[in-house]
Amino acid sequence: MSRRWELDALRGLMLVMMTLTHLPTRFSNWFGQPFGFVSAAEGFVLLSAFMAGSVYTRRAMQQGVPAMRQAFLLRALKLYGCQLGILVFVFAVIAKIGVSLEQPAITNMLSFYLRDPFTAVWSGVALIYSPPLVDILPVYVVFMLASPWMLTIGLRRGWTPIMIASTALWFLAQFDLTRFLYDGVVAVTGFKVPFDQTGSFHILAWQFIWILGLWMGSNSASARDRDASTVFPQRLVTIAGTIALVAFMWRHSVGQIPFGSFDALNLLFDKWHLGPLRLINLFALLIVTLHFGPRLKSALRCRLLETVGAASLPVFCAHLVIVLLVLAFIGDQRGEIPLWADVAIVGASFAALYAVACIANPPQEGGVLNKERAINAHAAR
Repeated sequence: MSRRWELDALRGLMLVMMTLTHLPTRFSNWFGQPFGFVSAAEGFVLLSAFMAGSVYTRRAMQQGVPAMRQAFLLRALKLYGCQLGILVFVFAVIAKIGVSLEQPAITNMLSFYLRDPFTAVWSGVALIYSPPLVDILPVYVVFMLASPWMLTIGLRRGWTPIMIASTALWFLAQFDLTRFLYDGVVAVTGFKVPFDQTGSFHILAWQFIWILGLWMGSNSASARDRDASTVFPQRLVTIAGTIALVAFMWRHSVGQIPFGSFDALNLLFDKWHLGPLRLINLFALLIVTLHFGPRLKSALRCRLLETVGAASLPVFCAHLVIVLLVLAFIGDQRGEIPLWADVAIVGASFAALYAVACIANPPQEGGVLNKERAINAHAAR
């Protein structure tokens, strides 16, 4: 099985957008949610889930469900190891630099760790304490641990009950079910990690995107050559295209906050709860991509993005290290430093990320991996 270069390219694009958004430069606002009120995080999670569903469904079909479950566990352990490594770097290096330089961007981000390092360390190891920027891998670990059970049920009993349950959880998450459960745990255990230090992503909402991608990937394993352009009726494609265009123009007219100071309305587009209008925007972009993507992918092929996307986990971790170092030494001075300095930061960052991608996934002869390595590469990244 050869790699699906278009998926690698899309993941590479998401990583580029993430890096440009997270680096504290004047380009951050330009590339934050550039296609509407949807960020790179939604696309990256959906793509990762799709590839997991596709790869591990084939693993289950070829080697059995136990082999599939073991592969998921190994992947979760790899992600957990990456998270521990990042936390060690944050606590041992970034925190020290930030305190030494009295850098507010770091001291504010790590305020809980600086106030109660013992609790922060053990709860960070337990994936409970998740400082900003390093709060996505714990979500991935949880999703990877839950995925073999979801995939097994989907393969044996169908995906309808799973999608219904997932939608129900997402709906309840809009009414702060996550906070309700947290308050219950605190009341029983006296838990000391503040709710706002447990990660920005509300996992009960974001599981919907993961389950959706897992379902799509699992279906693709048995119908890979299906022509996506015939899936949707033209009227639906027209509606989706209109929604995507309006959201795109809206975002670039008013900025990343759709309703200005009307907080109640902004919640409809909220990223962390995955608000309903945000989800509609995501669905519209997904339909447009699936409809037009197969026709345009060859014309838009970009080898640089493929290389970055093929090594997504190492590149993702490297991008966090780079962003944290920039924040520790320079701080968040968006628009306050010269343009040439911003260009230099972005250029050096992407050069480093591309080097990491090449080291982690060196080019193969003919651009195609052998079958066994391709399977392992899809599962590992």
